Amino acid sequence: MTDAWLVILALTVATFGIRLGGALLGQRIPTHGRWATALRALPGSLIVSLVVVSLLTGGPREWAAAVVATGVAVITRNLPLTMIAGIAAIWMLRHWV
Repeated sequence: MTDAWLVILALTVATFGIRLGGALLGQRIPTHGRWATALRALPGSLIVSLVVVSLLTGGPREWAAAVVATGVAVITRNLPLTMIAGIAAIWMLRHWV
């Protein structure tokens, strides 16, 4: 067996191991209590942390896109639309301004 086949076999085993581990651990996630509350808040806090890092390391274009996204969020209260508006604003500002 060549080295390439050994690598493919090892990656296959690792992939299925990760999937099986996720399925088994997923059954143990709490549905109530402090941990459940923290896990429900996790996606939003990750998005906020990514946006804050972008704003702190960015310049006026990033701040302008944040203002656009915030305006869309306040007016529509729609998260996907807010994200699309922010992405479109930063893309336009970076490519056209």
